[in-house]
Amino acid sequence: MLNQRALAYLNEVIRRGSLRRAASYLDIDASAVSRQIKSLEEDLGITLCERHGNGMHATPAGKLLVEHYHAQRAADEAVLSRLMALQELRRGEVRIAVGEGFIADLVSAPLQSFLGAFSGIELEVRMAGVNEAVALVKDMEVDLALLYAPPVDPLLHCHVETLQPLDLIVPMGHPLSQQGRPLALRDLTEWPLGLMDNCFGMRQMVSLVEQQERVHLHARLRTNSVAVLKNFVRSGIGITFMPELTVMEEIRHGEIHVMPMDYPALSGARAQIVSRAGRELTVAAQTCIDHLRKGLRFFNADAPRLLNAKCCV
Repeated sequence: MLNQRALAYLNEVIRRGSLRRAASYLDIDASAVSRQIKSLEEDLGITLCERHGNGMHATPAGKLLVEHYHAQRAADEAVLSRLMALQELRRGEVRIAVGEGFIADLVSAPLQSFLGAFSGIELEVRMAGVNEAVALVKDMEVDLALLYAPPVDPLLHCHVETLQPLDLIVPMGHPLSQQGRPLALRDLTEWPLGLMDNCFGMRQMVSLVEQQERVHLHARLRTNSVAVLKNFVRSGIGITFMPELTVMEEIRHGEIHVMPMDYPALSGARAQIVSRAGRELTVAAQTCIDHLRKGLRFFNADAPRLLNAKCCV
């Protein structure tokens, strides 16, 4: 039987990169952490972690044990959650990583109705770009992630997926909206452009099309905030790329005009709810997925303009 305390200590050392930081987090003496890991290594006859210039790193054996530790914890949580289900979901916790573009949709009716319906379930919502959110899921730091244009990854399991193209958005009345023909990236180079940072799915989609078209778009504004980009366009300063649902309120108020662009990488962008592949979810997490699928506009249907186009056919 593996020493569970030693596995927990090993996990924290690898996660935090040093014995000292792990001990500080665990609120115990660093020598106690070191002894537990050394004892585990002696029992197994193999080195589990090594010191490098930038901190402690897991050996292949250490990685295997840390993955086993997380899988075991997830299995324990799943069993406990099934017991909780017998008590009608009176308690539980769901941890979610969310991109800023989903926040307005999440914190309105869906979040309120979920908390109201399941008063014993606690939610932890962490803001994260797509790269960070994927890492949080894979490291089991969160149960679920709401992702826009995520990479294909065998360690991710997709529960819900909708088609949410990445469109060009411009101020109402902008000259680009008068063009009467499909726009190309080259048409955008003379206008002030705002872009999300590289760690976000929206930016990665644009970068992919830049490479395919061999066009460089110079960003006058770079930011990690969807709100900043929306204000950048709404105030008439410049243009950017966003999914239609992210700017629905601005469209309704006549502040922003959405222009689809005919690039498969942009028109095929998707929104997903994912968890780590092979991880058994708790009843609370699965219930949360079902609720988000029904309540969030991003996940109960494809983009509005796509639905409208189908209705007109």
